[in-house]
Amino acid sequence: MASMSIERALLPSSSSSFTHQWKYDVFLSFRGKDTRNNFTDHLYFALKQKGIFTFRDDEKLERGKSISPELSKAIEESRFAIVIFSRNYAFSTWCLDELAKVIGCVKETGMIVLPIFYNVNPSDIRKQIGTFAQAFAEHEKRFEENIKKV
Repeated sequence: MASMSIERALLPSSSSSFTHQWKYDVFLSFRGKDTRNNFTDHLYFALKQKGIFTFRDDEKLERGKSISPELSKAIEESRFAIVIFSRNYAFSTWCLDELAKVIGCVKETGMIVLPIFYNVNPSDIRKQIGTFAQAFAEHEKRFEENIKKV
């Protein structure tokens, strides 16, 4: 199975050993300002073209009302998550909340996460340096009364 292509792994299979019924094959987590109109759009349409049912939040919804319950449900109903880490990903509490939910699903449902590092060095994330250090410093100030959230 290790040699199986990602494309084949994402395609629905009638012989799957999962008992969970997935609504989506993939949940895309990304910072809209950074990647929505370029990389993420291309990835979304490529997945769609291959028959991979992918959840991507609606740009109109992001600007308006809170859709956290909808996003949370979509994450829970996805077999895979593709997290597109970009330079400003960590500045978004929305993105970090999605990521926390994804990690919870990894533990609860066995969700598989495929990280993509878009114009960011993976070690910046791991070591929380650069823009990731700046983002978490801002979150610590913003949530100083609820530091557990950070």
